[in-house]
Amino acid sequence: MKVLVIGPHETKARGGMSAVIRGIRESKELNREFEIDIFPSYIDGNLAVRLLYSAFAYLRFLPRCGQYDLFHIHTAERGSTFRKNLYLRAARRAGKKVIVHIHGAEYLSFYDGLGERGKETVRDFFRQADLTLALSEGWKRELESRFPMKDCGTLYNGVDTGGLQAAKAIPSERRHSFLMLGRMGRRKGVYDLIDAAALAVKKDPELHICLAGDGEVEKVRAAVAEKGLGGSITVLGWISGEEKLERMREAGTIVLPSYHEGLPMAILEGMAAGKAIIASAVGAIPEVVGEDNGLLVQPGDVPALAEALLRCSSSPGFMERVSQVNVEKVQRIFDIRQTHRLLAEYYRRAAEES
Repeated sequence: MKVLVIGPHETKARGGMSAVIRGIRESKELNREFEIDIFPSYIDGNLAVRLLYSAFAYLRFLPRCGQYDLFHIHTAERGSTFRKNLYLRAARRAGKKVIVHIHGAEYLSFYDGLGERGKETVRDFFRQADLTLALSEGWKRELESRFPMKDCGTLYNGVDTGGLQAAKAIPSERRHSFLMLGRMGRRKGVYDLIDAAALAVKKDPELHICLAGDGEVEKVRAAVAEKGLGGSITVLGWISGEEKLERMREAGTIVLPSYHEGLPMAILEGMAAGKAIIASAVGAIPEVVGEDNGLLVQPGDVPALAEALLRCSSSPGFMERVSQVNVEKVQRIFDIRQTHRLLAEYYRRAAEES
């Protein structure tokens, strides 16, 4: 079976979708059975760059519709859905099977904010897909209750556990160090984390947080300086590769106090590296993080976030315990080889649908 995977560029776009697509390209499990090609439909950049690239990508795609048996379309909210709807409609006109893979953390609020014409376009997007993939069981139930669709399945994001071995460290020795990975801005809760740090360092002056990602980097640096936290918070830009592994190795806990999320790769990577997790109880996160392997807070609850930071920094036994649980949980449920074996089943399922 020839499969074309459509989504953001693996290296010229940042975020979870690109990581998932990169994993598919590198998957031995999938490539043994399927002939898989990757088609980049989007890159990061200013508005003009994004629009031009997206337009030319779609024109390059059209002659390829007849060359594949199955199309695996990765999409998020807003413009991503409307762009991918063009790809889906072209594939369906060519009589091909299509899987739509929903990643957007704010997908339902995006849909609710549309006018009736936009909502109908989104409903038709789901209606036309042979199979819709959701990031969790909770997301699957939500999507099934809101949109007309032929079939829906759950596919958790997966991580390469072997590739994260270099990020492991003795958790109790790193309990004062925290790392947040992701796009800096209000949605990710980065300003709440700064406010929580201001409370927590009064009780634990050794506490240190590293913020790494793109987005509102300079605005975040200004907020840190305004609160006099330059000695307690380090603000980096986007990191990857060896630098990312090194920063993870230095941390005992991954923090992600977001207001909206799907299933963040940062949390799964942190679990695979034996880190404790502090995160908001949103999206698919409560299906992954519980009392046995981390701490959940409500988005925007700065005092609770500060207490969670202090719980990790003051409890070496807690850190050692959750580290072991997280490593075992990822290997059991979220290892990328298991994810790809299930994706292979979904490929066969979509292709067999009449």
